[in-house]
Amino acid sequence: MLKIENKIELLAPAGNLHKLKTALAFGANAVYAGIPDFSLRVRINDFDFNSLDKATEYCHQKGKKLYATLNIFAHNKHLKAVEKHLKKLKTIGVDGLIISDPGVLAISKKVWPKADIHLSTQANCTNAQAAKFWQKQGVSRVILGRETTLAEIKEIHLVCPDLELEYFVHGAMCMAYSGRCFLSSLTSGRSANLGDCIQPCRWQYTIQSDERGSDTFNLQEDQHGSYILNSKDLCLIKYLRDLQEAGICSFKIEGRAKSAYYQAVVAGIYSRAIENMECEEKKELDYYFNELKTKIVNRGYTAGFLLGEKGEQNIVNSHEDSDWEFCGQVIKTTDRRRQTADKNYTYVKVHNTIKVGDEIEIVKPKYDIIKMVIDKLIDPETGEKLDEAHGGQGRVVLLKVNEDVPEYSVIRRRIKI
Repeated sequence: MLKIENKIELLAPAGNLHKLKTALAFGANAVYAGIPDFSLRVRINDFDFNSLDKATEYCHQKGKKLYATLNIFAHNKHLKAVEKHLKKLKTIGVDGLIISDPGVLAISKKVWPKADIHLSTQANCTNAQAAKFWQKQGVSRVILGRETTLAEIKEIHLVCPDLELEYFVHGAMCMAYSGRCFLSSLTSGRSANLGDCIQPCRWQYTIQSDERGSDTFNLQEDQHGSYILNSKDLCLIKYLRDLQEAGICSFKIEGRAKSAYYQAVVAGIYSRAIENMECEEKKELDYYFNELKTKIVNRGYTAGFLLGEKGEQNIVNSHEDSDWEFCGQVIKTTDRRRQTADKNYTYVKVHNTIKVGDEIEIVKPKYDIIKMVIDKLIDPETGEKLDEAHGGQGRVVLLKVNEDVPEYSVIRRRIKI
């Protein structure tokens, strides 16, 4: 079991092996991932048992951990498959199992008695007696419900000082209680509680008159409709020290379906903030918050329920636009000790349009940033100079950069001034 004493774990999401490697490169200590059928992420999830095995091996080579998500609300029809699934996870040797269902927990204790069990946030643990109950069932870590306040976290830690506590610090929030939502199932037949949410809470809605007459509901809308169910995103970058002092040992980032760029920016900022947590000043925290607000697309930010306030909705629009766009990721960096023709160039896989003359920022691990204007792009196969390059088909270009840039660094370009 990963026992943390005065050390914070940064736990990042992994929707595929590449995103996993990016998150680890940018400072995550551990990742969580799972097979689509059992992990509450059916879509935009590339993992199968073979790739999960490779991912676990990669994490262990780097001295990091991988926790497998097995947190669906299981029905009878799932139980035999769950047992087979657990046997495979045991063979792979993942570092922990994230479980929400008592039945799945019982099966896991039979199949893999020594496995570390992390109680999923889907189990809605928000009080000390519930945490104590789950600890008696063999749970080594509780991922507290997002509805748990800072004062409640402190009390839970006092009652269960030997129980590891994990808390979400960044990412999407749900308008339902810890994700227990039926809107997706109602509108499409695809259950959020089995990992197949279509996110109808993010849709635009319009009002239609009811001939019978009905109670009125005041809301705001624009020319596209209204966003009455659209929760703001969670951002607790300014409260990390408070959470640590309250007893949280693992800070969790939401977003297995998000891009590698999202992984890099969020993991990079939070890992840097954790490293400097003891001596951080308000201006530094304001800087981190502003970077998260302006450099990645978000729905506006809220501290959620942490301070005892109600969750906030973004009823104005579906999301806040960013002035910056993810345009590439470094896949290989040159060794400048070698006297080669391309020694001043970095290999970049293009994700969106990138042009000579673009103002860009290269974001390196730990959120170190190189600011520059592109003055030269080269096709690595032909040596031809390029004016621009476009994403798709795995397009790679050589970007002239006059300093070392590590693999997995991400590149963004300014699209608005």
